Amino acid sequence: MSETTNPLGAYLRARRELVTPQQVGIPDGGVRRVPGLRREEVAMLAGISADYYLRLERGRDRNPSAQVLESIARVLNLNDEHVSHLLTLVADAPRQRRRQPRKETVPPGALKLLDSLAQPAFIEGRYFDVLASNALARALSPGLNVGGNQLRDLFLDQGEQALQPDWEDLTECFIANLRQAVGNDIDDPRFIELTGQLSLASPRFRQLWARHEVRGQHGTLVRFDHPQVGELVLNRERLSIGGADGVMLVVFHPDAGSSDAEKLALLASASVPTADPSHELQSQD
Repeated sequence: MSETTNPLGAYLRARRELVTPQQVGIPDGGVRRVPGLRREEVAMLAGISADYYLRLERGRDRNPSAQVLESIARVLNLNDEHVSHLLTLVADAPRQRRRQPRKETVPPGALKLLDSLAQPAFIEGRYFDVLASNALARALSPGLNVGGNQLRDLFLDQGEQALQPDWEDLTECFIANLRQAVGNDIDDPRFIELTGQLSLASPRFRQLWARHEVRGQHGTLVRFDHPQVGELVLNRERLSIGGADGVMLVVFHPDAGSSDAEKLALLASASVPTADPSHELQSQD
């Protein structure tokens, strides 16, 4: 069964393969035919039968108790975010099936706030589509033009990759956040379209997607290797927009008085403001 038809089994298998015997106290017995733990080892450590665990991975039992899942999570060294994600994958978790993509709309008040910000800022959708951006954000990265998709550019656009000296860490962060954002709602046409395209075109995406890493994006430092001002280190903040599920305001800002603040001011003075693009909306019709 595929990840689409058996998300719980796909997740358990991927995470099991990332745990070494040494991490759970199993002596190294020489050559092992599979990466990570064997199914029977997970079952033994979780206190369940090997047959029952096999049925979980193969999708023959899709309604394990929370206690069973938490026992398995302990063996697989899952943190709180991973456990929360795991609990959404059981068969009786609520799911929304759509024939039409989710329409993402930016509230007018959020657009007014975006216009007022002196820092690079943009508004992104659930799958990292750029729904709106200000002029300084577009000067910081061409990938932040309205209608772009940060995930697609990050994996497929060489210009965007050159802009990101910490590209490998950044790709891990984005994929882990996508996993958390989508949860068990894997029938969304936009999600299917985007992950299908990236799976075909990017070996790096396939590698990271197969790990089933789950992690939210938090405030962090992001480095840019900008062609106009050189290395630039900015704080990145992601803020939820009320009344717009999954839509976020993202702001980059330098430390006050730093050389990065001076470089950003130089970039701002060199960028030509444009009137209309920040008001455009990228809707998934």
